[in-house]
Amino acid sequence: MDLYARLRDVADFPSPGIAFKDVTPLLADPAAFAESIARLVAPFRDAGVDVVAGIEARGFVFGSAAALALGCGFVPLRKPGKLPAAALGVDYALEYGSDRIEVHADAFAGRGRVLLVDDVLATGGTLAAAVRLVAQAGGKVVGGAVLVELDALGGRARWVVPAPLHAVLHIA
Repeated sequence: MDLYARLRDVADFPSPGIAFKDVTPLLADPAAFAESIARLVAPFRDAGVDVVAGIEARGFVFGSAAALALGCGFVPLRKPGKLPAAALGVDYALEYGSDRIEVHADAFAGRGRVLLVDDVLATGGTLAAAVRLVAQAGGKVVGGAVLVELDALGGRARWVVPAPLHAVLHIA
């Protein structure tokens, strides 16, 4: 199945000069969505993943589906102020600004082998922050998975974990 054909480019979003990779057409196609999840989790089926951590917001969609496919739990990595219990956080730079992600302080208690999931890997700032946040909360990243990697932006270079980083689709 050609998953590339189910992506849409949106020019100048969220700011001028950014070519946003919109995954909503893929999500609207049940066969394409199912295929994308199967490909996303394939390298991690035997990795002993305890929990999938999905990065807000589209990482929630792919991460929760990945958790179901792997038969494990799901932990959301949220924007500031969204979690009701004690939380830990990490600030980071984006290609178009700065942001912060947070996780419940006890999110990885008793289930420390974490697969990080997001929709797009661009410059790598969000994924690098997620790695730091998981470690801060006591988890161990055993892999990372993204639907789309924008190869020209070099985000993979910021993946400093001695664990696999898998991208389903690569865009030059």
